[in-house]
Amino acid sequence: MSETEEYNQQKPAKTSKQHNVLPIWGNEQTMNLNPLILANIQGSSYFKVHLFKLKTYHEVVDEIYYQVKHLEPWERGSRKTAGQTGMCGGVRGVGAGGIVSTAFCLLYKLYTLRLTRKQVNGLLQHSDSPYIRALGFMYVRYTQPPADLFDWYVDYLDDDEEVDPRAGGGGTTTMGALVRQMLIKLDWFSTLFPRIPVPIQKQIEQKLADHNRQMAPTNQTANYRGGGTSNYNPGRTDGDRREHDDRDKRDYGDGDRDRYAKDRGGRREDREPRDRERDRDRRERDVRDRHRDRSRDRHIERSRDRPRHRSRSRDRRYR
Repeated sequence: MSETEEYNQQKPAKTSKQHNVLPIWGNEQTMNLNPLILANIQGSSYFKVHLFKLKTYHEVVDEIYYQVKHLEPWERGSRKTAGQTGMCGGVRGVGAGGIVSTAFCLLYKLYTLRLTRKQVNGLLQHSDSPYIRALGFMYVRYTQPPADLFDWYVDYLDDDEEVDPRAGGGGTTTMGALVRQMLIKLDWFSTLFPRIPVPIQKQIEQKLADHNRQMAPTNQTANYRGGGTSNYNPGRTDGDRREHDDRDKRDYGDGDRDRYAKDRGGRREDREPRDRERDRDRRERDVRDRHRDRSRDRHIERSRDRPRHRSRSRDRRYR
């Protein structure tokens, strides 16, 4: 082997630095965010004043650790969609803005830093806060090519770290379930992720099915031994979407929620005694109605059979 060939084998590859540079897929100006959300981010004092002072990746990560408590685009109760229809009342977030969340402000701040591949992996594997990891997964979902999404997420499909993405709490899920939802769902609370082309979506679903088949024996063994497994439930994503669609109804307070539950009739065991009592009252009322009808009919018949004699005193009075 010549000295030139040996040198070429020992020297580092020229593409190593380029491999660390992440491509940006889609609209590089908007990060593929909803225009209304982006306008609220850019117009918020939190983003323009406070986040403007943060210049490094580590400063932004520290801000995420202290400030992010949920992953919705709007702060709880700030966006009212009651009575709105069409594009204004749907999940697209058009025409009904609110107070944009710190999570989305910091997500866009990360985008302005143009993170490297190493930095994004640092977010996904961060151990201080699940919200740092979750924003890393959201950064990947908004900025990376759809064909690369499964490769980014495959190592985290069964991650059992818990996170609560809902504003106000009450929607705890696992990181694995969150990642799976990003792969198979477009809607994210009151906004949308970038659309995945249909052929790539089918490939992702097939890879997910293959992964589930491979992990099934492992999960069964862990359950038999009493070990911990992922809490992901494939049917839970649909339930989460139904709960997300009703989010604005619950945002008006516990009193309205109690009234809404009361209107629905309460629990089944509470309804059954009331139903039996209502049926009994209805039967008694029907019996009373039949007796009243019979007595009225008898009275009419007697009045018809009674002879009608004109009083003589009355006739003399009018002569």
